[in-house]
Amino acid sequence: MTSEKRGNAVQRIRYQSVDGSHWGELEGGMIYELTSLMGRRSGHTLMLSEVSLLPPCEPRLIVCVGKNYAKHIREMGGDDLPKEPGLFLKGLNTLSGPGDPIPYPSWTSELHYEGELAVVIARTMKCVPVEEALEYVLGYTCACDVTARDKQQSDLQWVRAKSADGFCPVGPWLETDLDPTRLNVRTYVNGVLRQDGDTADMIFSVAEILSYISQHLTLQPGDLVLTGTPDGVGPLAIGDEVEVMIEGIGTLSNVVERAE
Repeated sequence: MTSEKRGNAVQRIRYQSVDGSHWGELEGGMIYELTSLMGRRSGHTLMLSEVSLLPPCEPRLIVCVGKNYAKHIREMGGDDLPKEPGLFLKGLNTLSGPGDPIPYPSWTSELHYEGELAVVIARTMKCVPVEEALEYVLGYTCACDVTARDKQQSDLQWVRAKSADGFCPVGPWLETDLDPTRLNVRTYVNGVLRQDGDTADMIFSVAEILSYISQHLTLQPGDLVLTGTPDGVGPLAIGDEVEVMIEGIGTLSNVVERAE
């Protein structure tokens, strides 16, 4: 779990310690506890090695964008580019954190990875114009939109395909000082590069996505938005390690396990 942007950068994290879950700022391996998601430092400090990282968000909504990279559309058998962002929701039961297992349910035979840039909202966002949209962002993180591809194709709706338990690992932290317009997005499976995209190739930019969502759904602090996956999606097997690495943020790592 590494970050390509260290130096004096400060990441915002959510973590579990002996006295419960907290928000904090990570700086040089030291955690400075925060009073809340948008709060100030409380004065309490501890080392990163003393805690377990949690998903760096507490969303009310998880909103996702499909078909936001042209090459991914083509690899899925499509040709026409969308005229507006295609939105779908993932249930809150899907949310998991860095190091948590990705469950492989018995009712699917085509579990796929989809590495994505994810956005966490800082303040209430309703009918916000594109040019102001990024002002509502708390930070950026890595996500894996786990998908049961066979059920996505066979079912009337994508509930099973996208919203089974644990189908949205997110982390490891939020990078709060980042330009999302040109970031390398890579996914590795067992150390082998499977996806190698760039947010510059998005059909709809992060600002356009957030503005569009805000015209239809009110986004609240902590809400999570997944911005689409580049080409290279593919199958997973039990025991596989999936790593989503995004330039300027770091690496989200999870291992596939048989679902109970």
